[in-house]
Amino acid sequence: MAPTRGPRAKKGLLERLDSGEVVVGDGSFLLTLEKRGYVKAGLWTPEAVVEHPDAVRQLHMEFLRAGSDVMQTFTFSASEDNMGSQWEAVNTAACDLAREVADKGDALVAGGISQTSLYAHHKDEVRIKKLFLLQLEIFARKNVDFLIAEYFEHAVEAVWAVEVLKESGKPVAATMCIGPEGDMHGVTPGECAVKLVKAGASVVGVNCRFGPWTSLKTMSLMKEALQAAGLKAHLMVQSLGFHMPDCGKGGFLDLPEYPFALEPRVATRWDIQKYAREAYNLGVRYIGGCCGFEPYHIRAIAEELAPERGFLPPASEKHGSWGSGLSTHTKPWIRARARREYWENLRPASGRPLCPSLSKPDA
Repeated sequence: MAPTRGPRAKKGLLERLDSGEVVVGDGSFLLTLEKRGYVKAGLWTPEAVVEHPDAVRQLHMEFLRAGSDVMQTFTFSASEDNMGSQWEAVNTAACDLAREVADKGDALVAGGISQTSLYAHHKDEVRIKKLFLLQLEIFARKNVDFLIAEYFEHAVEAVWAVEVLKESGKPVAATMCIGPEGDMHGVTPGECAVKLVKAGASVVGVNCRFGPWTSLKTMSLMKEALQAAGLKAHLMVQSLGFHMPDCGKGGFLDLPEYPFALEPRVATRWDIQKYAREAYNLGVRYIGGCCGFEPYHIRAIAEELAPERGFLPPASEKHGSWGSGLSTHTKPWIRARARREYWENLRPASGRPLCPSLSKPDA
């Protein structure tokens, strides 16, 4: 299959999903840009869109080449409570960068909001909705294609976000940063999904905090609950790009390696191909990643689902399927690795003989 985006007209999110298309999301911005020296760990705020726009533009471009159908605005934690007087400039610049890159391909722009720093302490619905509305006003002015409410650990606040975003008339996707145990108040994943759909979300799912397999387990619970409630919605998953089987309810934040020693846990491209296939088989059609999900991980999704999508991404021009490029290597034992069975069955070593395979969460 030749790498190409295909000469299709630009369709909206729901047009694509309603027709059964796979929508490939994008991946990690915060952790990736922190490693590259453009984001400061701690508050994890996205000033880089103003201070270092070329760095953000480059990462968007890498995801576009890798196969992303969505350029999500780099507006995580960019509400006024976190950004102060910078919030408007940051949200505006993030929209401009996402649109600039999206228009170089067939990608859509998603305006993204996330949980506030206020909810855990104040639970002031009016004040929190006002914060969401301020961001929404910029997204509407910049005419983003759809909206995402992501990274919510409390179902109530996520519902408030959806209620605000749906007033725009644009499609709304909503994802919780929860695992199979549910939100921080004990609301189950299924209950969360039902609440979000009833609030007006057309796409629901999970993002961040948990690895691929835990995220898919949570998605299965959401799907079952929606079916039981007789509700219809598209499903979306954007997991971590790390293996996290030892997480507690709070996800990877509670592990001692977070955030500066997660590299031994990075998923391989072959892990992500398996994740993409299992997500697809579960009925998920919006598949992407979050923290730790690099462009080559997004390419793995696009390559695994190329038969369903009908094309490969541009970045596949430099990547032989299942290691096929190794067939020309001068060493025979490396040429022997140019096959799917080898990479599917490999159990990679960590190279750290004194390190445990799992950790104990601090909380």
